[in-house]
Amino acid sequence: MRITSLAREARVEVRFRPFLLGPLFKAQGWNTSPFVLFPAKGRYMWRDVERLCADLDLPFRRPENFPQNSLLAARVALIGLRASWGEEFCCSVFRAEFNDGRQIDEQTVIADLLTGLRVEVGPVLEAAHADGIKAQLRRETEQAQQLGIFGAPSFVTPDNELFWGNERLQRALDWVTSKREASDWL
Repeated sequence: MRITSLAREARVEVRFRPFLLGPLFKAQGWNTSPFVLFPAKGRYMWRDVERLCADLDLPFRRPENFPQNSLLAARVALIGLRASWGEEFCCSVFRAEFNDGRQIDEQTVIADLLTGLRVEVGPVLEAAHADGIKAQLRRETEQAQQLGIFGAPSFVTPDNELFWGNERLQRALDWVTSKREASDWL
């Protein structure tokens, strides 16, 4: 929820890249989120998210079902990122799941989010089921795996340095700005 403003302040360009965690978990031998597989880690994660949201003055409601299937949301996000509403859609999905406790795998929820963004629902949902967008999401997920991504959010810098987790967002931005200042890339 804070990446856009922090990146703007740091003068760092951010590119949202939706992917699916399920295949990444499966490649590691997990059939679900590690926060479900390892209950102590899961309890800690939920408490940590509560603290983090309180610190950032963000509302938080633990989803009744977790993890949720994000297939449709990721496909719609890819469509939106080709247009002007993609980043806002991504944020609205997180708010729906983690603020409002909504089921983001339900088409009606995704339709409501699109309507809230004043996006015509029918053509987007039709495009989300087209072979091209399905293939693009597979490619994005394969690319995430090749980059070594194992969770979300993850931040990959231009020199392919990987930072995982919201608490490492500032470190990722600092990494990019320090490299930029050292003229490693421009």
